Amino acid sequence: MKKTLVSALTTALVVGAASTTFAAANPFSDVPADHWAYDAVSQLAADGVIEGYGDTTFRGNQNITRYEMAQMIAKAMAKTDVSAADKALIDKLAAEFSDELNNLGVRVSNLERNADNVKWNGQARYRYWSQRYEQKDGSTKKQNKDQLNFRLEPSAEVNKNWHVKARIDAFMDPSKDETSDLTVKRVWAQGDYKNFQVKLGKMPFFSTETAGMLFDDQFSGAQVTFGKNLKATLEAGRWDLNSANTQSNLHDAAGKTDDDAANYQGIALNGTAGKLYGGAAYRHFNSNVFTQTKGFEKNTDEANIWSVGAGYKFDKNWNLYGAYAKNEKAESDATAHNIQLNYKGAQKANKGSWGAYTAYRYMGQNVAFAPTYETFLSNGVNNVKGWEVGTEYVPFTNVTAAAYYFNGKQLDNDRDAELLFGRVNFWF
Repeated sequence: MKKTLVSALTTALVVGAASTTFAAANPFSDVPADHWAYDAVSQLAADGVIEGYGDTTFRGNQNITRYEMAQMIAKAMAKTDVSAADKALIDKLAAEFSDELNNLGVRVSNLERNADNVKWNGQARYRYWSQRYEQKDGSTKKQNKDQLNFRLEPSAEVNKNWHVKARIDAFMDPSKDETSDLTVKRVWAQGDYKNFQVKLGKMPFFSTETAGMLFDDQFSGAQVTFGKNLKATLEAGRWDLNSANTQSNLHDAAGKTDDDAANYQGIALNGTAGKLYGGAAYRHFNSNVFTQTKGFEKNTDEANIWSVGAGYKFDKNWNLYGAYAKNEKAESDATAHNIQLNYKGAQKANKGSWGAYTAYRYMGQNVAFAPTYETFLSNGVNNVKGWEVGTEYVPFTNVTAAAYYFNGKQLDNDRDAELLFGRVNFWF
């Protein structure tokens, strides 16, 4: 992209005028929070190329409009003293947001727009778990495990509104030098319109209201989200029960029937009001597996789960969040709740950034089927209650290191349970 001094000045003037002229009427849809452009703009902000919203911040955890994103990109295009790496990021962003830039008067050719329709992100990570369980005879059962994971997340542009996204994973057990094949874990088509989004394929469960307390998994089907400040999400499809937490009742029961997947329907409402945010959801599952699951009602083949969650952002550093969920068809281990206080946060594009948290978690295994917390994954403790603390740090750009510690009790016998977890991520 060739830019002269005249075009640079024109860009700056257009952006300055646009910030006042068009502020009252915004015709562009929100950029989803998981869009690759957030990481790109965060990197440009960290490099001092752009200044985000004018208060020297970039709110990477909030949806912004394509119009606001284009304003930032236009300012970056007006810069001439940028590195080759930042120039490549600016060109990539300009191709993605060419329509919005053209509307601002910043021309991007069709050749530039279509130069990079397929984008690749990914990570390589190492994880370690060291867990301790108190046994019936008073002895302690010790389990240590580590794992390597390689992940690719491609995104392909179909047209202005539609993209195809995927996630590809491979795992390795270093102690055995065994590596799994690359597996397509998720693949879906996503259409983004003003105040409306649709997903079709195999995609993540919607989990904002519980922040992943119940599901860190995917299902095959359809999802529709609409609304602005208050958003409603409807989703339906099938869920692979063998992918549930490997220490949960569901995973054990899945081997006792010929029904490997559950029918699933869900509805959720989520909204924000200033510093306050929250939501509620209802999810229904149907499968023969539940008739074989310990702690469920006799002969039931259903799981009916409702959940609520809310949080408050005190300022840019402090955030308090809590959630509660219950499975109406389970007679034991049927509830889960969580409250967590966060301080700051590690931003992988910002070397030296860090964050910490403390939380109390109560994780009934008949409702928290596949939670997102690293200490409650298939390699961690499950069906427990207790306190957890953690911290994360960015020693180098796009490298994050984390350590978490959990100490509590097993729900079914009130014996001790603890876990130490460590992780290093290399993002690309």
